[in-house]
Amino acid sequence: MALEIERKYRVANKEWKPLASAKKHIRQAYLADTEQISLRVRIKDATTATLTIKTATPGHTRQEFEYPIPLADAEELLQARTGSVVVKTRHIVPAGNLAWEIDVFEGENAGLVLAEIELEHADQPFEHPAWLGEEVTFDRRFYNSELARVPFSQWS
Repeated sequence: MALEIERKYRVANKEWKPLASAKKHIRQAYLADTEQISLRVRIKDATTATLTIKTATPGHTRQEFEYPIPLADAEELLQARTGSVVVKTRHIVPAGNLAWEIDVFEGENAGLVLAEIELEHADQPFEHPAWLGEEVTFDRRFYNSELARVPFSQWS
């Protein structure tokens, strides 16, 4: 069993951009999204693909299982999705021995920029940079599975 412990925030400004050390283009979609699990297919930089199962527990700690799959299979699975394809560019911003993942969304979620940090344990302290906005870890609207179902552009 793999535990994912992460905190998620809106991004308040663009001061993070010069700190980014890498980026990846991501397309992902959900094949199932129930009260118990989400099943996601993800393609990174049009070169690698994964199938991911996450428990649907709200909050900062969930079980996560991720498996590499052939790119052609991932492309085919994207067609079997429920909801929209979520498209984003993920930027990595180092923060001591941790790293922030800054997701700049495109398409139906354009205008949304989120920062996530993965932790080793739920109460692990971490730096809160000046570009960090409000925490949305417990707000389901900001889960990628929800953004596939109700994109940011449709929020009132």
